[in-house]
Parts: sequence; C-alpha cells; structure tokens
Amino acid sequence: MLRIIATIRKEWLLLRRDKAGLALLFAMPLVLITVMALIQDAPFKDYQEVQFDILTVDNDHGRLARYVREGLQQGGQFHVIDSIDGQPLSEEQAKEMVAEGKYKISITIPKGATAEIVSNANKIVNDISKRMGLPSQLPVKALSNDSLAVQLYFDPAAKKAFKSAIHQALDNFLTQVETDLLLERIQLQLRSRDSLNQDTFPAIRLKAVALRETSLGEGKQIDVISNSVQHNVPAWSIFAMFFIVIPIAGNMIREREDGSLVRMKLIPGNFLSVLTGKLLFFVGICTVQFYLMILVGLYLLPQLGLPKLQVGVDHAAGFLVAASIGVTATAYGILIGTIFKTPNQALNFGAVSIVILSAIGGIWIPLEIMPESMQLIGRLSPLSWGLDAINDIYLRNGHIRYVLPDLAKLLGCGGAMLLVAAVVEQRRIG
Repeated sequence: MLRIIATIRKEWLLLRRDKAGLALLFAMPLVLITVMALIQDAPFKDYQEVQFDILTVDNDHGRLARYVREGLQQGGQFHVIDSIDGQPLSEEQAKEMVAEGKYKISITIPKGATAEIVSNANKIVNDISKRMGLPSQLPVKALSNDSLAVQLYFDPAAKKAFKSAIHQALDNFLTQVETDLLLERIQLQLRSRDSLNQDTFPAIRLKAVALRETSLGEGKQIDVISNSVQHNVPAWSIFAMFFIVIPIAGNMIREREDGSLVRMKLIPGNFLSVLTGKLLFFVGICTVQFYLMILVGLYLLPQLGLPKLQVGVDHAAGFLVAASIGVTATAYGILIGTIFKTPNQALNFGAVSIVILSAIGGIWIPLEIMPESMQLIGRLSPLSWGLDAINDIYLRNGHIRYVLPDLAKLLGCGGAMLLVAAVVEQRRIG
C-alpha cells in the first residue's frame, strides 16, 4: 500500500513541476468542447428545429391554398410569406427570389385547383350513387387536357432531404383536402336521399386509429434529444481523456532514460504496486477531467445559447463508465510508454493514433451516418465503446446493466494492454 501511495505522490510531483502542462491538460479540453459545440450546433439541428421562410402564391383562392397555408404554419417549421410590401406575391416574383437564393422554396397553387378536386370528388360520388341506384347527380367538370399541379420552386442549393420533407408535407395536405371534400360529397348525397333524418345524420370519421409516441427508456423519463451539446461534450471528453497517453508515455520514457525506473525496480517489493499506483493516479486525473467537461455542458454552454447537457438518471453508472474509460486510456499510455524508446516516437504515435481512433469511433461525427464498412471498423475503437456507454446513460436513461458489455470491453482492453506492456518490459529486463 505504501508503494502505491508513494507512486501516486511521485506522479503528482512530476505533474506539478510542469505547471503549464498541467494547466493545458485541463484547460485545452474545456476550450475544445466549447468551440466544437458552438461550431457544430447548426449542423446538428434538424429541419424540425429550424424555421424556414416559405413563399406561397395563391392563384386559386380556394380551400386547397388555405389548407396548405394553415398546415405549414401549424407545424411551426415554416414561416409562410404570401405578400411583399402589402401586395400579393406573384409567381414570377417568387421564382426570382428563390433563384437569387433569398428563399429556399416557393409554392404556387394553380387557379381552379380546388374546383378540380371538388369535381373529382363529385365524379367518385356519382359513380357510387349510380351503383346504389340513387338518382341525384353532382356537377362534374368536363375533362381538361392539362392536369393541374401545385408548382414547387426550390433553391438550387437546397438539400435533397429538405426537398423530400417538403414533398411529403405537401402530399399530405393534398390528400387531406381531397379526402375531406370526398367525405363531404358523400354526406351530402346521403342526406339528400334521407332528408328527414338530416339533423341526426352522423359525421363520417375517417381516422379511426391514432398515432402515439412512447419513450422506451426506463426510469424517470426526461425529454432528451441528440444535439450538438449531447454529442460533443461526452465525445470530446472521451477524446481528451485518451490524450492522457502523452504525459504518461513521456514520464515513463524519461524515467527509463534518467535511471529512476531502475531504482524503483530495485526497491524491495512487487513492481505491480508501482504500476497500480500509476494507474490509480492517472485514472483519477481522467475522471476529474471528465467531470470538469461535464460541468461545462451543464453550466457554461447554456450561457452561450446552447442546450443544457442532460446527464441521465443513474449517476453512479456514469461515474463507472468515466472511470473505465480512464483505465483504458491510462493503460494505453503505459503501453505506448513501454513499447517506444524515445519521446518523439511515443508522442507522435500516441497523438496520431488517438486522432485516428476518435475519427473512426464516432467522436467527430456520429457513427450512424458513416458508411457501413466504416461503422464495422469504428465499433472496434475503445472510444466508440465509451461513447456508446455514455449515450446509453445520458440519452437513453439507462442503468448499469445497459452499459455492462461496454464496461467489460473497456476494462478487458485495458487489462490486455497492461499485460502486453508487462511482457514487453519483462523481455527488456531479460
């Protein structure tokens, strides 16, 4: 135990001598998280969170245009503009402004669109009435050669996903208008057949089954969505924790070069206790680092206009995950410091390898949007295991059993790296 305590004290003294390095060890990750969260805030917002100005030209002045306008406004996603300087917008004006990039989209409702829908509904009702033997016929327009269509104009720079969302929304509005008008015509026809019961005629209800969303998380339910803060704070915290390999590897190589490592091995007792002390000290540093960065997400980023970090409901599980990531990062640093002979070799390999592991492990961009082949490779990265475990707790309100597989992989990987480091060190001594 005394050797463990002495090793922890020795590592603290070494770290404290380099005050600038110690400050950078804690300060740089905080700056990194703040900058990355601010930069990636806009790309992480999906179209549901961003309000777009949308031009509408109403040449119909009927029910279809009203449905489209009200439907777009009700969702809160679009700000509908149908006039400029108090004058109704013309189709040519709308096309020009979209082409110049001032607006993303323009929608033109053609003249006679609602009448065309009514005529089509009447035709369907007449067909049904004829089959039922009903005499009354609703008016139907003569077929025109040119079919009417709602005209869309998109900014050439608009994303494909945005266009698809607009198409889907407008298609829903058209279907809703056509269905409502068809039901109205059917009710009208049935009432005319049984006029004595007109007052008690029941309304036709088309939607019999509703759609309901229920969260699958256990425990206390909180509304958590993935955003720039929820991704960047845990992700870059893990990235910064793994950069502990730089001071660890540097210290180990310096100890080997100045002979202090030999003197420590000559002290009576098991050398494993020295490694244990080194592991405990740097895991403690990593854990402190992690929670400092979590505090940034909880208190600093909301002051900068970003969402507040949600940390789930099981804080003990979160602490275990942070400590396990610290074990893996420290073991990686010990392995690097054992294998390489010079500081230049160790620091260059350590820094570049962490950047690569973080890139493929979903730290920079979420793993889910990578190509499938890269996802398979990325899931081998310890940083990916740590990020998955943190997301299970913070985003899915998971408990300790959710993260046991990731904890096992992190601790197993850390143990394997320490074993390899011990074998390499033993061969070097032999």
